[in-house]
Amino acid sequence: MRIHPSAEIHSSAVIEDGATIDQGCIVGPFCHVGADVQLGKSVELKSHVVVQGQTTIGDETIVFPFAVVGEIPQDLKFKGEQTKLAIGKRNRIREHVTMNTGTDGGGGVTRVGDDCLFMAGAHVAHDAQVGDRVIMVNNSALAGHCVIGDDVIIGGLSGIHQWVRIGKGAIIGAVTMVTNDVIPHGLVQAPRGELDGLNLVGLKRKGVARSDITALRAAFQMLAQGEGNFADRARRLSEETESAYVKEVVDFILGDSDRSFLTPR
Repeated sequence: MRIHPSAEIHSSAVIEDGATIDQGCIVGPFCHVGADVQLGKSVELKSHVVVQGQTTIGDETIVFPFAVVGEIPQDLKFKGEQTKLAIGKRNRIREHVTMNTGTDGGGGVTRVGDDCLFMAGAHVAHDAQVGDRVIMVNNSALAGHCVIGDDVIIGGLSGIHQWVRIGKGAIIGAVTMVTNDVIPHGLVQAPRGELDGLNLVGLKRKGVARSDITALRAAFQMLAQGEGNFADRARRLSEETESAYVKEVVDFILGDSDRSFLTPR
């Protein structure tokens, strides 16, 4: 056990031998920290938090009561192999959130970036790769092996199917099931997840230039109505566009995937 002298550990908390608690950490009442856990600087576990497995939590992350972080995957193929959960800096992990370690079949690491917000009851399954500044609203869930880009918002009570990729800056509406890949900056809504446009509000809030937004809207129309199949349209876009935002969309479509795409209606 390695606990920095400045860390505050409540008398009712259980810290197993081998855990690393860095400077400025606060471990509140009735928390349980496993032997292979590493807490970065100024991490706070509010109370009744369980952190298990080979889990690292980055600096200044706050974990709220009854969250369970680093438990084994909900995967019948898991046989007790040593896998990991890596959580970045300045995350907010709210009440009853669950995050699982990876599996050998998925690379062995579940990874969460920096500055994310996981609202109450959200779930991050084994081998998921979550970018920076992601927001998962209450009771939304990522299945195994999902890849979530930076600045994605996933609405409440929504579910993301295993192996699905969601591109940077996309937004998923509430009560939506997403079974196919979502292009960067896409807007998905309806119970069975339909690509219904672009996340224009998000683009404007980030100060994206009007010329880039116009280029994205034109690209979306071409993907919806151009000649050939979806991939053919993307290849033509790659030859015609000068916009870095459109190129992000094209590269995403032409990249490797285990799923098909949600396509414009």
